[in-house]
Amino acid sequence: MLEKKSEFTIYPIPVLQDNIVWVWVHNCNAVVVDPSVSGPVEKWLLEKGFSLEAILQTHHHDDHIGGTQKLIKRWPDAKVVASKKELKRIPFQTLSVGDNDIFYLMDSKIKVIEVNGHTNNHIAFYISKANNKYNILFPGDTLFGGGCGRLLEGTPFQMFESLYKLNSLPENTKIYPAHEYTENNLKWALTLEPNNISIIERLKLIQIKLQRGMSSLPSTLSEERKTNLFLKAKNVEQFKVLRSHKDNWKC
Repeated sequence: MLEKKSEFTIYPIPVLQDNIVWVWVHNCNAVVVDPSVSGPVEKWLLEKGFSLEAILQTHHHDDHIGGTQKLIKRWPDAKVVASKKELKRIPFQTLSVGDNDIFYLMDSKIKVIEVNGHTNNHIAFYISKANNKYNILFPGDTLFGGGCGRLLEGTPFQMFESLYKLNSLPENTKIYPAHEYTENNLKWALTLEPNNISIIERLKLIQIKLQRGMSSLPSTLSEERKTNLFLKAKNVEQFKVLRSHKDNWKC
């Protein structure tokens, strides 16, 4: 069994092709973010001796909620936190939240940030501790390492606005995206900014991590500001050009 932790400890469970299910543990309890599937998550929790306290859902896609119902069958007292605007598409939620709502889990304050663009009614979860002790962001499919989500339901303006919100968080915020896309995103960024030293160095580092079987994540907002072209876009028009270019780019 893992040693009990009194502060933030977050573990990745890689599933499917490139999804990451993040598990935040505190003492003997766990919060799971966007469980694509149930099997690997349930197995991990049982092996480590953790009880599931809650599931955080950023949006309705099946590769984010596919494992939720089996997990709450195993842990029926676990809360399922999701957007109150998504009661039809996430019908098993037990705590329905909206933009700027605050709730508490495992001795931490969690703020809900509405970040539409990838889908309508997409939310992110921002967890903070007093005196900037830690700042944690679970952005789902809105912000990735070196990238952002595709516009499947929302508009370029909505995504630009959503990224602006996230970019306004403290620079030491640790970012835990739901997919392992960092290498691909940085390779794309280098085609547009081939002399960007920050992107070159970050790509080298994360490639070493990936070769060693590690995740490229989490990143920090400070790191994203230097290497994520979408966060560097000055207006919606620049963002639209970047998003279109990335959508049509082949690695």
